[in-house]
Amino acid sequence: MRVALSSALALGILAGCGAPPAPALESEVRAERSYEATGWIAQTLPDIAAALDAGEITSVELTQAYLDRITVLDRQGPHLQAVIATNAHALTDAAASDARRADGKALGPLDGVPILLKDNIESLDPMPTTAGSLALKDNVAGRDSPLVAGLRAQGAIILGKTNLSQWANFRSNLSMSGWSSVGGQTRNPHMLDRNPCGSSSGSGVAVAASLAAGAVGTETNGSIICPSNVNGIVGFKPTVGLVSQEGIIPISPTQDTAGPMTKSVRGAAMMLSAMDPGGTDYAAGLSPDALKGVRVGVLRFSEGSNPAVKERFDAALAVMQAQGAVLVDITEFEPAIPGFRDDETTLLEYEFKDSLNAYLATTPPAVTVRTLSDLIAFNSSNAGAEMPLFGQDIFESSNARGPLSDQAYLDARAAVLFTTRDQGIDRLLSAHQVDVLVSPSGPVAPRIDPINGDVWPDWAGAGSFAAMAGYPHITVPMGEVHGIPVGVSFIGTAGQDASILSYGYAYEQASQMRVDPLYLQMAEERPEIAAAIVRSDREFPADSVNREQ
Repeated sequence: MRVALSSALALGILAGCGAPPAPALESEVRAERSYEATGWIAQTLPDIAAALDAGEITSVELTQAYLDRITVLDRQGPHLQAVIATNAHALTDAAASDARRADGKALGPLDGVPILLKDNIESLDPMPTTAGSLALKDNVAGRDSPLVAGLRAQGAIILGKTNLSQWANFRSNLSMSGWSSVGGQTRNPHMLDRNPCGSSSGSGVAVAASLAAGAVGTETNGSIICPSNVNGIVGFKPTVGLVSQEGIIPISPTQDTAGPMTKSVRGAAMMLSAMDPGGTDYAAGLSPDALKGVRVGVLRFSEGSNPAVKERFDAALAVMQAQGAVLVDITEFEPAIPGFRDDETTLLEYEFKDSLNAYLATTPPAVTVRTLSDLIAFNSSNAGAEMPLFGQDIFESSNARGPLSDQAYLDARAAVLFTTRDQGIDRLLSAHQVDVLVSPSGPVAPRIDPINGDVWPDWAGAGSFAAMAGYPHITVPMGEVHGIPVGVSFIGTAGQDASILSYGYAYEQASQMRVDPLYLQMAEERPEIAAAIVRSDREFPADSVNREQ
């Protein structure tokens, strides 16, 4: 396969033919062309920001390079489908950034840095905010959500919008992560037939594939952490309320939050500093020695059953211990209310109906769906486009819920928060006298399955507790399993955001386990797997028997 060359090659955004440099065996991987990022766009957000500040590259050059790479990888080649739309004003904004910098008037450390937004986050740029649904194709808000205003105030370039699991994966229990009717199926750049997870699928893929310096994702339960885990990047879910929920298509005010997704912890901290209206400089507090003397609660009860994930997790723990952390194994945990996950479903359905109806009422007149009932009717009338693979059972069950004054809702919310906060994360921290909890961030990504929807292996990690509690959680790469990334999680209590970032940074600096994508079609392209699956010329027992006869 040949890809048309662009001016962005001058910045080194594509390598030559052949497989990219990699660990043993990976250099033998069969590939028609390498899509490995090189040059500045392959670097981390802090390195890119420093290069802009030093005049080693301009924002216009950088923005054009990313736009060219989106064309080559997202629209062509491996066809990642991570980016739903690009911003027609991006190059103009980049030129304005370069002019500011030339006059010594840079707005902040992010000035000129291209950032992508998940397509459930509003910006004043000429792009609709669709949540991946054709029902919102005309939802051009003409306003910045507060978090985008914060990024823009530091001079960040809004490069475009990323694909997502439609409606942030809250339409059907049979959904497929990374699919939307607007953007199609997002593909994992490490292995194209593997699940990119969701719902911030496009944000995770875009960062891993070097389509932007950073991206913003959103999470209700796992939607920042999971795609960061399986795409091999850093993802940070802040304490709920730290980043404004305004201007984001909602699911649950109790659990929703936006957060940064980048190649490095420092990059995530820089983005969060701009997104947090409180003005905290999270990057300034990072220290490679942050784990020294810290008591780390190791959630052995949630490490899963995959031996390879456990092995990577143990290796990550050894790094933490070498950095001076005191490891405390936690082998057992029973939730205070066994049925709290059913309570979460109740909570989310009530809050989704209430908050979505409120949001839709604020959309431009061109948007014809004004309530969840309207949206259900739209999907039914446009089932061929909106529901070719799965239905809308969650929409329907949510629409059957009553007002937030219902006792069923109040009881469910109380049960979730009691179980995950007081008797969950806070109990684990206090009972074991630890400062932070760690676990794997999730399982190894399965294949994309349009027939059965998401089919995940035995889960690893305790991220759902952090999500339901609304507590801070970071995932940092801890290696890969047959080319598929896995991460390690650091979880804390409310308001512990700066500490969690710093713990993750200390581990990252000591381990350096992030791996770049190889854009394999499938696992069978890895030589160690091909050797086990594909029949070779060696003699088989059946052949010997036939000859003897």
